[in-house]
Amino acid sequence: MSSPGTSMFTNFTRLCKGLALVLVVGHLVVQFIPATVPYLALIPARTIPFAWNLITSGYFELSVYGVVFSTVSLLFMGKFLEPVWGSKEFLKFIFVVNFLTYLCVFVTAIALYYITRLEIYLYMPFAGFHGVLAGLLVGIKQIIPDQEILLLKIKAKWLPSIMLILSIASSFFTLDSAAYLPTLIFGTYMGWLYLRYLQRRPETKLRGDPSDDFAFSTFFPDFLRPVIDPVALIFHRMLCGRSNATSEDHGYSTSGAPLPGSDSAEASRRRERGARALEERLGTERLVPARNKDELQSDALDSV
Repeated sequence: MSSPGTSMFTNFTRLCKGLALVLVVGHLVVQFIPATVPYLALIPARTIPFAWNLITSGYFELSVYGVVFSTVSLLFMGKFLEPVWGSKEFLKFIFVVNFLTYLCVFVTAIALYYITRLEIYLYMPFAGFHGVLAGLLVGIKQIIPDQEILLLKIKAKWLPSIMLILSIASSFFTLDSAAYLPTLIFGTYMGWLYLRYLQRRPETKLRGDPSDDFAFSTFFPDFLRPVIDPVALIFHRMLCGRSNATSEDHGYSTSGAPLPGSDSAEASRRRERGARALEERLGTERLVPARNKDELQSDALDSV
């Protein structure tokens, strides 16, 4: 019988436990063998020929606080997202978002070096799982947008935006903001990009989530959306115009906007699955004692 309050800290998925172990082991490796940092972390000047840095840099933390925060966040967010996406898709999301995030960080660091001629951008080590965590927050925004987060009383759809605002604000008061801020920004964007255009949906045999509730402008306050939407539409047509044209037969228009009834039902089903997963997780504490009580009553009746 589970004691009250313990269910919140249980029922973590096996995949998330395994990934958490990878983060812990990675942190221990760089702590006890510091010479491995140049080979595992993304150091732009060494990425060629050490191209594997684009993958390995996301799976270890340089600080104890980083590894604790990353493992705890992964376990809790994975508990809600993995049952909705499935283990294979969850792992694919982490791999793709991590790789694309650090690829963008690498390109940005090289560009900043050529603009400023500061070698710090070439030799600064970039590492950490926080880019993927930022992407997972976007996943939370997608599946349970209107769910209020306990204690915070904030709807889940605003979590990525609030995280970015706080990170940007704190960067003015910290010296090492360049080591984490680009990763958070690109992780958020790559998480949205993957879910918006690339994630395969077996039930419809299509990719992405073209619903208006998941548009890029939803990361911004309502009064900014008339400005953001036209700009976002330009990039949408540049990057995805061809795929939109070929998907017209599946219920989408060539302008990128869904035809009536094409995605609203799917978006509703996704949110329902997310809300159901959340309710199952949060309701375990209440359901377990009730189930035990029913079992005791059943045993009593059987004995009579």
